[in-house]
Amino acid sequence: MADPALTSLTAAEAAGRIARGELPSEDLTAACLDRIAELEPSVQAWACLDADRALAEARAADAVRREGKGVGPLHGVPVGIKDIIDTADLPTEHGTPIFKGRRPAEDAACIAALRAAGAVILGKTVTTELATLTPSRTRNPVDLEHTPGGSSSGSAAAVAAGMVPLAVGTQTGGSVIRPASFCGVYGFKPTFGLVSRFGVLPQAPSLDTVGVMARSVEDLALIADAVQTYDSRDPASLSISRPRLLDTATQEWPLAPLFAFVKTHAWQDADAATRDAFGELVEHLGAQVQEISIDGTFERGTAAARTIQNVELAAHYGPLLDRAPDQISKRLASQIEEGRRVSGADYVIALEQRKALYDTLEEIFLDHGTILTPAAPGPAPKDLGTTGNPIFCAFWTCVGVPAVTLPLLEADGLPIGVQLVGARRDDGRLLRTARWLVTHLQSAA
Repeated sequence: MADPALTSLTAAEAAGRIARGELPSEDLTAACLDRIAELEPSVQAWACLDADRALAEARAADAVRREGKGVGPLHGVPVGIKDIIDTADLPTEHGTPIFKGRRPAEDAACIAALRAAGAVILGKTVTTELATLTPSRTRNPVDLEHTPGGSSSGSAAAVAAGMVPLAVGTQTGGSVIRPASFCGVYGFKPTFGLVSRFGVLPQAPSLDTVGVMARSVEDLALIADAVQTYDSRDPASLSISRPRLLDTATQEWPLAPLFAFVKTHAWQDADAATRDAFGELVEHLGAQVQEISIDGTFERGTAAARTIQNVELAAHYGPLLDRAPDQISKRLASQIEEGRRVSGADYVIALEQRKALYDTLEEIFLDHGTILTPAAPGPAPKDLGTTGNPIFCAFWTCVGVPAVTLPLLEADGLPIGVQLVGARRDDGRLLRTARWLVTHLQSAA
């Protein structure tokens, strides 16, 4: 039986111990698999696992280290992969029976990058139907009667349950930030275009973003460093110099950072516990926080995000509805039909709005620092028939800015995520601010 204490290691701790020869990757991988065997019957976070293959990868990683061939930043560290991201050695079924048994011919770009960094691909995590709003079978490990969120439900639940230290997800509306908040883990949606989507199921390519989940801010930076890359196969891929996120994230601030507390019109949807928790947080930060109103901007952006997502989703998933209507849920079918009804003019207007919306935000970032806002209207709802409301996330996804959620607040034993939002291509500074806030609140506890 593997050592259960290993499943509480952060990825950075595990990578360091593996690199120094203090911890075999095989032992860590076996501990993760034991944890999965223990909790998977109740949590149901995994769509596909091949224990023998994972252990073989781990043994190969150990052999490379023993032979002194050099190790990558994630050498021997297990990672879970959302089941809309192609893996050449595991099925990728997109959370729908339409693609049951699908075997990709090659790895997605982010999977190839993870392998190059030395990671062990532990398995595929459950996603919702075609990564949309129809709930998956996954339960929230914090409380099994509450939703884990979506659509990266399995990735968030697997990290929260101690099954794996790192997981990859995607976000088109709020599908990284919301489940990470509900399950009480750290989640990061990078700047749009920073991570290649080649080999990732396209839902709404103007919005789709690969993100990551972990147990610390340092771990988010560690895995994001590994997967960020320019890729000519992805039209949205940014041809810019990639920042060293971990180096930036772990730098100390010479002065305490500033925050702009943004409630937005979505504040009316926030529950009393969230309102109270953020009130206490803002009071604690004192002069470092200034409340800023962008209600009109946020409302327009949320509407634009819905239009863009529904139109592009209808374009990509409409043929599936036509081909196999009995295998598409009523919820998704309704969303597809809604997208089909949007006029071309309204779609173009929604796309064109984004520059003006971002210009408003850029002034806030320059004048007031990082935006502070809830990750969701409240803790995970006690309702397995929903994935929760993405209203606090969709706007930030629409304008392509980086966002991170931190498990710093709670109500009645359920986590409440604190979302921080930064300027485009300023991901390292955002993570550094996030690390400062975590450290500051922990020291004040």
